[in-house]
Amino acid sequence: MSIENGRGYSRRELLARGWNGIGGLALAHLLAREAQSQQNVPGAKNPHHTPKAKNVIFLFLSGGVSQVDCFEHKPALQKYAGKRLPAMGELEGELASFLKQPHGAVPPPFPLRQCGSSGRWMSTLFEHLSKSADDLAFVHGVKVDSNNHSPATMHVNTGSPFQGNPSVGAWVNYGLGSENQNLPGYVVLHDARGGPVNGSAVWQSGYLPAAYQGVPFRSAGEPILNLQSPPGISSEQTRRELDLLRYLNEKHAAERGAADELEARIQAYELAFRMQTEAPGVVNINEEPAHIQKLYGLDQPATQSFGRQCLMARRLVEKGVRFVLLVHGWENGVYSWDHHSDLKTLLPARIGEVDKPVAGLLHDLRQRGLWNETLVVWTSEMGRTPFNEGAGASLGRNHNQWGLVNWLAGGGVKAGATAGGTDDFGLRAAGNPIPIRDVHATILHLLGLEHTMLTHLHEGRFKRLTDTGGVVLREILT
Repeated sequence: MSIENGRGYSRRELLARGWNGIGGLALAHLLAREAQSQQNVPGAKNPHHTPKAKNVIFLFLSGGVSQVDCFEHKPALQKYAGKRLPAMGELEGELASFLKQPHGAVPPPFPLRQCGSSGRWMSTLFEHLSKSADDLAFVHGVKVDSNNHSPATMHVNTGSPFQGNPSVGAWVNYGLGSENQNLPGYVVLHDARGGPVNGSAVWQSGYLPAAYQGVPFRSAGEPILNLQSPPGISSEQTRRELDLLRYLNEKHAAERGAADELEARIQAYELAFRMQTEAPGVVNINEEPAHIQKLYGLDQPATQSFGRQCLMARRLVEKGVRFVLLVHGWENGVYSWDHHSDLKTLLPARIGEVDKPVAGLLHDLRQRGLWNETLVVWTSEMGRTPFNEGAGASLGRNHNQWGLVNWLAGGGVKAGATAGGTDDFGLRAAGNPIPIRDVHATILHLLGLEHTMLTHLHEGRFKRLTDTGGVVLREILT
């Protein structure tokens, strides 16, 4: 209605009077589309500030690694062994319910010892990783938003407990791109026995362009099935077919709006063509000398599988791949870190599979001059309770969303540093808990990305990995 005379505008009058505002909306839409199309272009991009690291190897131990059995020395567990923990206030959720049920504090079945000149406490089961104790910076008392595997796994890997959000690697790939145009910027190497809870949602691009999602590589044989052209089809023939396909796709996209998925598909075809020459060589670890294969444990059945993943990760970052996700553990079965029972058998088995390969990776990065430019992150989706689960005879620990322990090493990380801490029982943070978004903000910062500036417009809101918070953990930075 017109304020001046109380009558309504005709369509012609409305358009005449509102042309400037409508034009502004159109311009904003075109600028957003232009910016988005530029973001979709692959290749290395400029960071927000000088980076301390160029690449990330993200070790995700699926199932919930027990902090009190691996990295936290808590003498109070021995004092209260078999007894209920003292009353604790300000607890909520499942953990509060667990403490109301019959339980008894349980000391680690395998002792912890102080390692290196830093005196870092680590389980004696870490025979090899303990030798690198002085290289690691630990973050204690990390909190996730759920006490259940599925949402907690999503939270650690995507910054949100809900599916449909970009993974950490997708954000890094989106912000920095790849240094090697013949390989993806984000590669996934998951456990040969199977994937983690939520499967491929763990490494998807969510609402970011599809070009930034993780590309799973197999740790043996062909890195990607059906990557090579069929027998009898030459590289020249494949190139001509792709040129025709690209022409048709681009023609189709030019006639329609919102063609992000199609643009990503075009890029995927081109990347696949380039990968035909480089990807097979990257995973051909047989060309590595025997002493390097032994360093990663490829000569032993227990460590061979994860050793291959770690060795491939080194080869990938050496070739310029920006982010490599390594997943150890298959969903929530006996081959994961989800030890509700039989802890005395399952914990040594899982540590035995990763101890030598991870230590070998750290040593190899140093000797190849990759240490200062590669960030290594160890994480899981949650910690475990310091008391037994139920009253059964078989020792096991339940979920603990308040007790996750991470460690970081390599580019820009202060060796031997510590952030946060937990109470006398390793149950929760001694002070304010450290939200997982702070760990994410720190990873982005080390790569030269300001987490509040790395955003993407989605459904009318500029979204980011750290959502509405996030603080860089400067106490663990050089």
